[in-house]
Amino acid sequence: MKPLLAFYRGAGRDHRGRMLDEILRHDDDWLEHTHDFVQWLFPLREPSGVNPFAPLVDDEIRDAFDADAALRASLLASLDRMLAFYGLVRSADGIVKSPDWPERKRNWFLASTHNDLRITRILKSLSLLGLREWAERLLGCLETLRVAEPDCGIGATAFGYWRDALRRPS
Repeated sequence: MKPLLAFYRGAGRDHRGRMLDEILRHDDDWLEHTHDFVQWLFPLREPSGVNPFAPLVDDEIRDAFDADAALRASLLASLDRMLAFYGLVRSADGIVKSPDWPERKRNWFLASTHNDLRITRILKSLSLLGLREWAERLLGCLETLRVAEPDCGIGATAFGYWRDALRRPS
C-alpha cells in the first residue's frame, strides 16, 4: 500500500513516524510551529518546497480517495482540525466562525503569515481528493471574512492564490 494511503487509513506513519490521529490531537501551538505535517494532511501533485519527504498525489491515490468514503472522512477530519486551528468550523451552512474566532484569528487573519500558504494547499488538496465542495465552502467563508471583518489582514495576493487554487484543473 502506498504510504499516503496507509497514513490516511490509520495504518501508516509520516516521514517522522507520526500517525494521522496523533497529528490531529496536537494542540494549536504545535500546529503553528511545526511545518512538516501539513503536506501529509493535504497532499498535492507537486513536490513541497519545504518538505522533501512529503507524499505526492498520483492518479492511483486520487482514484482511491474518489472511491473510498473512509479516506474522504479522514480528510474531513484533517480539515476540521485545521479549521479549529483557524477559528472556523464546518456547519450545515458551510464554514463559519467558531466561538474561538476572536482568539484564533490573530495567528493568520490579521496579517500575512505562512498560514496563507497552508490555506492554498488545503484548498488545492481538498479539490484534488474529492472534496471540492468543501474547498469551495472554505473559499466562500474566506471571502466573506475578508469583506465583513474590519481588521482583515488578508492581502489581495493571498486571496488571489486562494481563488486560483480552485480555478486550476486537478
